[in-house]
Amino acid sequence: MAEGVARAAMTPPPPDPSDPDGEGAVPRRPRRAGTGPAGPLVVGAVVVAVLAGPWAERLSGLAALGAWRTLLVSIVVQGVPFLILGTVVSAGIGAFIPPRVFARILPRNPVLAVPVAGAAGMVLPGCECASVPVAGSLMRRGVAPAAALTFLLAAPAVNPVVLVSTAIAFPGKPEMVAARFGASLVTSVVMGWLWIRWGRAEWLRLPARHAQHAPGAGRLEAFRRGLQHDFLQAGGFLVIGAMAAATFNVLVPPSVLETFSGSPWLGVLVAAALAVLLSVCSEADAFVAASFTGFSPTARLAFMVVGPMVDMKLIALQSGAFGRAFAVRFCAATFVVAVLCCVLVGGVLP
Repeated sequence: MAEGVARAAMTPPPPDPSDPDGEGAVPRRPRRAGTGPAGPLVVGAVVVAVLAGPWAERLSGLAALGAWRTLLVSIVVQGVPFLILGTVVSAGIGAFIPPRVFARILPRNPVLAVPVAGAAGMVLPGCECASVPVAGSLMRRGVAPAAALTFLLAAPAVNPVVLVSTAIAFPGKPEMVAARFGASLVTSVVMGWLWIRWGRAEWLRLPARHAQHAPGAGRLEAFRRGLQHDFLQAGGFLVIGAMAAATFNVLVPPSVLETFSGSPWLGVLVAAALAVLLSVCSEADAFVAASFTGFSPTARLAFMVVGPMVDMKLIALQSGAFGRAFAVRFCAATFVVAVLCCVLVGGVLP
């Protein structure tokens, strides 16, 4: 009985018939001040880093400031194209796809919908920056949070672009591609099932339903408004995550990391922590993992599996989209499950 009540509480209510587009009003916790669109932060941080960086470096005499600026810009430039892809898909879902489409595609039972959502992640080439706004849009359209969160984790980890890049980074080692695919898909599905079992509705602040359906607004206008809202909301948190990752890269010397690479267990944990802190895009992280020659294959697998699911960019993006309470719990649990799956899968690697 208690489990059934919990599942019902975590499943969004049916759409309101009074909604002209059938989108339905999704109950959500009030958005706190300071979590609105962060467009000025995106533009301001990048412009200051690019234009004022050389002047500040000469004034302070700190060469590390130039490295920090370069890393910040590279992470933002790397992530913005996929963020745009994600917000375009998110706005398109909100403006053009009625909720009944998802009702037909996904099983009504959330337990069965989770693996279907994980498999759907294979068809959307993109990185983790794109998955957050898409998952938020799916929830707004009535998809169960467990299925949407499974898609959020699977899409940047098991899509064809990521698997091809992994095969190129590890030539002659198809087992690394298979291990990454298996560990990533299992992690995303397990997290979806864990949310059904132990997740609480009050942890998840569902994404705000922006004003797409103003009187007289057509589908294209709804798409434009949704695109503007999602990009400005997520872009600022992308910059915050990039700043944190660049700071770590500059402050922590490589010699500190080499100390732990010789230990099998510590190596796995350090590689997973590096994936969180370095925040490398999922399309490129395989080449970084291949360069960790001092780490074991299981440790390098952990770097590739954890990164697309938990990194500084994602933590910031999830905090902005779903609330800080959700991001802390969900990212911590995902980290633990991903590491355990990598250890289990890595045990069969040659």
